[in-house]
Amino acid sequence: ENHPEVFLPGDEFVVPDAGNEDGSQIEVAEKTILWLRFRTVGKQVHASTPQLGKNALVAGAHLVTKLRSLYERFEDRDPLFMPPMSTFEATRHDANVPNINTIPGEDIFYMDCRILPGIPVEVVLAQVKGICEEVERSHRVVCGVDVVQREDAAPPTPVGARIVADLARAVRSVYGVDARARGIGGGTVAGHLRRKGFHAVVWARQDETAHQPNEYVWIPNLVGDAKVFAHLMAPEPA
Repeated sequence: ENHPEVFLPGDEFVVPDAGNEDGSQIEVAEKTILWLRFRTVGKQVHASTPQLGKNALVAGAHLVTKLRSLYERFEDRDPLFMPPMSTFEATRHDANVPNINTIPGEDIFYMDCRILPGIPVEVVLAQVKGICEEVERSHRVVCGVDVVQREDAAPPTPVGARIVADLARAVRSVYGVDARARGIGGGTVAGHLRRKGFHAVVWARQDETAHQPNEYVWIPNLVGDAKVFAHLMAPEPA
C-alpha cells in the first residue's frame, strides 16, 4: 500500500502461510471471509418464572440451528477448493448471565463464513437476515446481526501462471511430490498481493495444526521448504 515501487510488474510471490502434510498443495485462490456477530435480546427474569420473561439463550440456540440451512441455500461446489463448498459455522459464544437461576435477556454468538467466489456477500446477508426475522417472530425477541469482518475474495492466480509451474518443479525436486493448484477457505497475505495484480501462490509443507491445541511445525519441513525456495531462486540451467 505504501511502497509499491518496491515491486516490479511481473514479480511473482510465494507465501509460506498455508499448506498440507506432503507439500502437494499450491494455493492459488481463496474464499470470501465473512464474520458475523448475532445478538438476541429478550427479557431477563428469575429461572423459576420463565413465563414472565423471554429466554434469549433459547432463541439464540434456535437461531444457530436455523443458520445451518445456509448450507442448503448456498450449495454450489467448486472442485478447486478444499472443502469444495461454502462453509457457515457458529464459533464463539459470549457469556450471558453468571448464575444458573437466571434466564438471560441477552445472548451473543458469532459465525465464521467462508464463501465461494462468485456468491455475492449481499445475497448471503439477505438470507441471514431473513432467518433472524423468523426467529424473532417465533420467540418474540429481537435478533440483530453485525458484520465483524468482511474480506471479499481476491482474483485467483491463474493455474497456468509461471510461478505455479516453477514451484511444482521445485517441490518435485526436493520432496518427490507432484504438487497441484488448489483453493482454500483461509485468508492469507497472498490475497493482498493478488488484489494489486500480482501472481501469488501459498505453499508450505505442514501438518495443518493451526488454531488447534499443541500447534507445532516439524524442523525437517522447514529445512526442506528452504531447499524448495532455493530451487526457485536458482538460475535456470543454460
